[in-house]
Amino acid sequence: MSSVGMFVMFAMLFATTSGLHLEGLSWGILPPFEQLSHLTSLTLKNIAGMCVFGPGSSGVTERSFMHLKTLEFMDMPGLVKWVGEPNSHMFSMLESIKLVNCPLLNLFPFLECSDRFTKLCSLYVDTCPELSQFPPMPHTSTLTWILIRNAGSIVRYIAKELNVEGYNGALAFRNMDKVEVVNIVGVSHISLSDLQELNSLRSIHFKNCDDMFSAELDDNIVLHSVQNLWIHELFITGELFSKVLKCFPALSHLTITKCKRLELLPVEDGGLSDLRLLQAFTGDYCKKLFSRWPMGEVGGEAHAIKPFPSSLRELDISYEPSMQSMGLLSNLTSLTSLSLRGCDRLTMDGFNPLITVNLKKFTLDTWYQLQGRFSIVGDLLSEIARSKLMHAGSFELEELIVDSISAVLTAPICSHLAATLHKLVFIQVQWETTFTDEQKQALQLLTSLKHLEFRFCPNLQCLPQWLRGLSSLKSLVIFRCKKILCLPPKENLPISLEELVVEACSPELIEQAINLKGTSPWFSVYVYVPREL
Repeated sequence: MSSVGMFVMFAMLFATTSGLHLEGLSWGILPPFEQLSHLTSLTLKNIAGMCVFGPGSSGVTERSFMHLKTLEFMDMPGLVKWVGEPNSHMFSMLESIKLVNCPLLNLFPFLECSDRFTKLCSLYVDTCPELSQFPPMPHTSTLTWILIRNAGSIVRYIAKELNVEGYNGALAFRNMDKVEVVNIVGVSHISLSDLQELNSLRSIHFKNCDDMFSAELDDNIVLHSVQNLWIHELFITGELFSKVLKCFPALSHLTITKCKRLELLPVEDGGLSDLRLLQAFTGDYCKKLFSRWPMGEVGGEAHAIKPFPSSLRELDISYEPSMQSMGLLSNLTSLTSLSLRGCDRLTMDGFNPLITVNLKKFTLDTWYQLQGRFSIVGDLLSEIARSKLMHAGSFELEELIVDSISAVLTAPICSHLAATLHKLVFIQVQWETTFTDEQKQALQLLTSLKHLEFRFCPNLQCLPQWLRGLSSLKSLVIFRCKKILCLPPKENLPISLEELVVEACSPELIEQAINLKGTSPWFSVYVYVPREL
């Protein structure tokens, strides 16, 4: 059959079709699209020989696509231009455009006359490196789904979330009034005043965009709706950061990670102390956060300025060498969650036991680096015990993660935590090798415990062989404890146990865990052996 006959048959067969997908064709001239009067969806994929799409080429006329709502070009190596007639409404009904892997495409009607695409809801452009100079996006509030991605650059806008990474095109924030979450990475042309146009904005993440904060900040810039702020890898000073915080008076969650230059300022007015609504703070790998703060006793400096407002309920600080005194936290008596990890210069100086009154989750895996590398957990728990808080119904922990076995497994501590503690993790236990009889007996007191975990305990040689007294235990995890050679016998495990996880441990321990597989339909065993083992 001739190509003309094929096209005639094609038109007859699909005269009433609404969707058409053409792939892998090598026709020089495509079917007469104007005969497909009901066509609402068209996909062209890997069409060899097509350089131009539009009126006068590929079977396209002014009458084509009057009702087309969805148009996709995918894997079109030769396509250079998608054109439209001046003042034409040929593509005015389009609601969705998708352009994927069109390496030569440098023009399509939206770039020249975006105002005609009033019904466009979705724009997807991926790996089309020659396409640039997009109009300010989104061009209307109707366009609520955008993805424009090329090497090292992406803008993704999906209803309530906007992600911008390395994208230098203009953005029309006035048309994104529903956006609640913004992530900005590696750009400099967006300002805080731009973000003021997002009336529904709740959460912002800044990463590697120092130039956004290098200019003088206008005192009139206030983002009243923002509750969550995360800054990551910014070279920002404490002085400038204090000015930035004034733009976010309603912050409830603040996260600072890898801001190596940032030093929080000890000032009466400004900084974190002005954030009266702050509920949660996370600081990771920053090095200098508290380097300007004095380290002193709580008694003589009870009314001194503190880094955080007393409203704080959750505090997580990791690998922060400038965190050297518990006294910095002495005003935080509303804390429900406290995590101090890898702060290897932390001391008990100024510790106020009252900060533990409301704690439900407590993590402390920090050593005295300068005094023999002993954990401060023991001193901290002893101080709490001396304060009589345990007898007053306080310190009712539900989750405890610590770097010392001996500090926790004492009869007084375990008796107090017996009714509330659900999760106990021993992590980075460096010096303890075995369990004493007293510690084994204290462990049995934790009758509410559901999760018991040993993680990164390089010198621990054995586990307690009798765990049956832990009548609520559901999960036992052993991770990278390479000197532990044996599990408790199956009959010594609590009947409540549902899960055993053994990962990156000794061959002997792994073999025993494997042998426990299938011993009970209600008991699951998971064994993970990393490649280096």
